[in-house]
Amino acid sequence: MPEQISTRDLQLQYTIICEDVRLEINHKVSLMGIFYAIQAPQLPVTLLKLVILNHWSGDGQFLSEVRILTPDRTQPVAVSPPSPFQVPANGYADNVTIFANVSFATAGNYVVQTLINSNVFAEQALAVSDASQEQSIMSSEQIQ
Repeated sequence: MPEQISTRDLQLQYTIICEDVRLEINHKVSLMGIFYAIQAPQLPVTLLKLVILNHWSGDGQFLSEVRILTPDRTQPVAVSPPSPFQVPANGYADNVTIFANVSFATAGNYVVQTLINSNVFAEQALAVSDASQEQSIMSSEQIQ
């Protein structure tokens, strides 16, 4: 039976959801199109590229996975394969997960899960809304 790697020294500093991540020549990370929410002209909507950036501190070698679940948590929208990464002692590491053609069928708070060694380590909500529905609600409120 393989030895379990302890996540005791691992900390997730932040998770950023965006359209693209680039490593520049000077080793700086550039983020494009950061999402705080997704407001689509209408649903369903498919994003050609969706990137999850996790920034870790601590020490050790780990396997990372990212899942995006429907608001009711019953269906996966996107699932990454396990990806190994290493955090040097007293250091940090960035783990980038890239999804292609991610479809969001309904409005709601989707769940972005980060798994370490096949166990849920953190969750973050990603709000998806339908701008056409919100506009019709706002219009009817203005009329009354």
